[in-house]
Amino acid sequence: MASGNAIRGIRVGSGPIRADERCEPVPSRVVTYWCANGHRVAPLFAADVPAPTTWECPRCGQPAGQDQLHPPGAPRAEPYKSHLAYVKERRTEAEGAAILAEALRNLRQRRGEE
Repeated sequence: MASGNAIRGIRVGSGPIRADERCEPVPSRVVTYWCANGHRVAPLFAADVPAPTTWECPRCGQPAGQDQLHPPGAPRAEPYKSHLAYVKERRTEAEGAAILAEALRNLRQRRGEE
């Protein structure tokens, strides 16, 4: 038998028990999006908030746009880059050589070689 101290809840995502007594609903609007696979998505947005240009399709995960005839294409998969590849994007060969020389000099000083 349950005690009188049990926590009782309601369904996750539901609103207040009596919405008309506690709050006033925000004016909303439906914005329709289509993905490249032809799926239609219609999320609700607040009337005073601009809708995003793209929305993720919940069925296939592709980006969806507001133009049914020209939906956005699938995102391009970026190849894996190592840490060294990212460093090479930010630094030139000369900068890399200077940083390496400074690091080696500091290491030799700590070891007492200089």
